[in-house]
Amino acid sequence: MRKIRVLVVGCGNMGTSHAIAYHHMAQFEIVGLVSRGSSKDELNKSLNACYPTFDDYDVALQTTSPDAVCISTYPDTHETYSLKAFEAGADVFVEKPVADSLAGAERVVAAAKQYGKQLVVGYILRHHPSWIKFIAEGRKLGTPLVFRMNLNQQSQGHMWDVHRNLMKSLSPIVDCGVHYIDVMCQMTDAKPIQVSAIGARLTADIPADNYNYGQLQIRFDDGSVGWYEAGWGPMMSETAFFVKDVIGPKGSVSIVADKAASTGKSDSVAAHTQTESLRIHHATIDEQNRFTRSDEWVNLDDEPDHQELCNREQQFFYRAIVERLDLSKSMEDALNSLRIAFACDASVRSGAVVNLETFGK
Repeated sequence: MRKIRVLVVGCGNMGTSHAIAYHHMAQFEIVGLVSRGSSKDELNKSLNACYPTFDDYDVALQTTSPDAVCISTYPDTHETYSLKAFEAGADVFVEKPVADSLAGAERVVAAAKQYGKQLVVGYILRHHPSWIKFIAEGRKLGTPLVFRMNLNQQSQGHMWDVHRNLMKSLSPIVDCGVHYIDVMCQMTDAKPIQVSAIGARLTADIPADNYNYGQLQIRFDDGSVGWYEAGWGPMMSETAFFVKDVIGPKGSVSIVADKAASTGKSDSVAAHTQTESLRIHHATIDEQNRFTRSDEWVNLDDEPDHQELCNREQQFFYRAIVERLDLSKSMEDALNSLRIAFACDASVRSGAVVNLETFGK
């Protein structure tokens, strides 16, 4: 078994989860923890470990000469850190989004190809059995499809600190939206052609040029349409923060997550990936316009929690490295969802509909 020496950069929510995965996997050896504050020391303590710690990424990279780098820092560092890792000869796992600009993300993907290194982007839902099933069932509903999704987060305390820091470089519909745009694009083979979006700045506690509530709409060339809504902050409503539906001519499929959608869970990272069950509705009716089939409830035995999903992401990262998997499709998908998200952000700021065929070209 080949052991991968990995440098963990960023020790917040996601960085901690990935470090826990590495710590318990025989396939990896953590060679260092990097953060600007005390989170790396707190992580060492929680793991009952003594991994080398660094305040400076460049020093850590030069000192440890890792085989791989796991980047879970704020988005405005993703491009620079990824490029330096490739230049140092390391494969990269980077949390979404790939970068805080489309051009930056394109440079990261180009560098992975140039240096012949693996780039895995943290699209955690791609490793979730229930979300994989959700997408598969959605593809059975015919054309066009209607996507209805949101994730509003009534954040407070530490999570409001995290969200405010994120909004120094990105809006919620970009940072969170890439996940659900990616899901929409997996459910249909149609081409996204146009977006429109709205946003509102509901607090003076964020940068003046950003907004903490946004809603986007996407049109596809087969008539499919989708919307996604994201809001962050202590003012957000929890009345409807967890909607995950797809509707087609043949019926609908919904994620039903009573526990994840309960009061006080909207800013829980662990709750965001929970599904609990799928409800499949069949549109077939008889001559009296009555349904001919009852709704189906699908409860998968394999319902991983957030940590287990991170474990699976890192198991895939290991396979990608040692088996030299072809990641070209997943990298292009990551660029595509980010391009759509940035187009939506541009629509918010301009108040205009954005044509995807020309955006970013």
